[in-house]
Amino acid sequence: MLLGLVLAAYVTVFAQSNLDKVVPVNVTRQRLDQVLEILSNRGNFYFSYNSNIVKRDSLVTLAAANRSVRQILTTLFPPDYEFRESGNYIIIRKAPVKLTIVTNKAVTVDNQYIVSGYVLDDHTGMQIPDASIYEKRLLVSTMTDSKGYFKLKFKNKVQTAALTVSKEFYEDTTVLIEPRYNQQITVTLLPESAPDITIVKPEDYFVPDSLRVRVTSPSGTTEYTYVRQDSARVEQTRAGAFLVSSRQRIQSLNLKKFFTDRPFQVSLTPGLSTHGKLSGQVINNFSFNILGGYSGGVNGLEIGGLFNIDKKDVRFVQVAGLFNIVGGQVQGLQVGGITNNVLNNTYGLQIGGVSNYVKGDLDGLQIGGVYNHAAGFVKGMQIGGVGNFAKEKVSGMQVAGVGNVANRDMSGVQIGGVFNYAKRMKGVQIGLINIADTSSGYSIGLINIILKGYHKFALSSNEVTNINAAFKTGSHRLYSILQAGMNISEWNADALSKEQAYSFGYGLGSELSLARWLSINPEVSANYLYLGEWKDFNFLGKAAVNLNLRLGKYFSIFGGPVFNVYYTEQTSGVPGYRFPMPPSGYNKYLVGKEWPGWIGWNAGIHIF
Repeated sequence: MLLGLVLAAYVTVFAQSNLDKVVPVNVTRQRLDQVLEILSNRGNFYFSYNSNIVKRDSLVTLAAANRSVRQILTTLFPPDYEFRESGNYIIIRKAPVKLTIVTNKAVTVDNQYIVSGYVLDDHTGMQIPDASIYEKRLLVSTMTDSKGYFKLKFKNKVQTAALTVSKEFYEDTTVLIEPRYNQQITVTLLPESAPDITIVKPEDYFVPDSLRVRVTSPSGTTEYTYVRQDSARVEQTRAGAFLVSSRQRIQSLNLKKFFTDRPFQVSLTPGLSTHGKLSGQVINNFSFNILGGYSGGVNGLEIGGLFNIDKKDVRFVQVAGLFNIVGGQVQGLQVGGITNNVLNNTYGLQIGGVSNYVKGDLDGLQIGGVYNHAAGFVKGMQIGGVGNFAKEKVSGMQVAGVGNVANRDMSGVQIGGVFNYAKRMKGVQIGLINIADTSSGYSIGLINIILKGYHKFALSSNEVTNINAAFKTGSHRLYSILQAGMNISEWNADALSKEQAYSFGYGLGSELSLARWLSINPEVSANYLYLGEWKDFNFLGKAAVNLNLRLGKYFSIFGGPVFNVYYTEQTSGVPGYRFPMPPSGYNKYLVGKEWPGWIGWNAGIHIF
């Protein structure tokens, strides 16, 4: 029996509501937030409130010995505040304004009826300007003015109507309208989130009240935190900001959850459309914009005399005289006389007279008269008259008249008229100048610079020119060679060599490692040989197999046989210059009718 009484008392104590607890408090000119801390500590519960609607620095004088928490809070806060419990939390908020409908109904004598009214904030009761009011089925819409007032007209033949009220950061509210009656309504919107939720914890008096967490409300939902969703992407572009009105941009933010489909639309300019003010929320199968249009998206064909602006996806075909702006994905064909701007991925063919821009991935073909830009991956091909840029990995091809840039991995092919750049080269670069941070692929060009790759300066000698210098740069797999040489021997009194020869050329090589200190370097090169007459063309091709011995981190020696092929238009020697070729003592054999060849040698040192 005694145990039962103890358990009953235990249940009674712990089942007591926090609001009904009696918590003594006696304060004089103390801040409101500190008073809430005292109540929280003594009552062993949490307070949660929006710091924007609670004057935490207001001074409180209160003596309450036998009053409940509810009674104390009623004294501390104005009458339009309410206090709700959720678990061990007491939530302080303004009492919501209830939805009211003023039914000053009068049957209209005209063939239309008017619905007007105000939109209010559910928490504060304040009027909400720039809220969108629309009928989804009829595509009739308006927006509230600076005082939260709106007015809509409907035809009497409309049997049913349901008005939806939307505003950014608020939950949508739908109100059924009784047709054929002029009427005024008041609609309240519940905020999607309550910013700056402050939690007062039952701990020491000096615990800061700036801790912000999510709190479960009595209805079972979560206390909200404002998160701005970027639903107005096309409106934030330069062209979109210029061509789409401020009212349309606000409407776009309000109606980010509402989109509908229609078979077709025709517009003159953004806002002058068969879908009226809701054109930006409608996805069409066929869209014809005489000058330009602003719609939700396309699932078929869109043609714009000057431009097309679409908030969401475009599928199949989009053509504009000047430009296209798409906030979602493009699948199919997109043609812009000047430019195309896609703020998501593109799958298909994109053609811009000047440029193309894709903020996401490109999986297809991009052709720009001047420039192409992909901020994501490129799995297809970019062809730019001047240049191409890809921010992420390129697994396809870039072809440009001037240059290509792959800001990360390049596992495809780059062909640039002047230069190519890839941060990590895993494919092939072909251009006058090729640059990469690291490379496990192949760079083919006059100058190949791998910043973390193969860099050597070589001094060497061979049977044709006894002083040679070469710069070798690229990767161990493939490096380029820029080289020049001269032959000096038996200087006479006139300071002239009896066997002068000068050469310059370009080559390619590769390093095949045998050990950490030993490698074989096969190299091929093409050289011009000057023997006293510029009018006579002398070509010397070389294929060398060098054995490279490393003697330190920055020094090595090399040497090996060289297979030479020679072509000349020079029929007689010039005094002081070598003639004929090859030098005496080397056996010749014919590679072709006018192409003698011989086996020579090459030896030198590498620095770096």
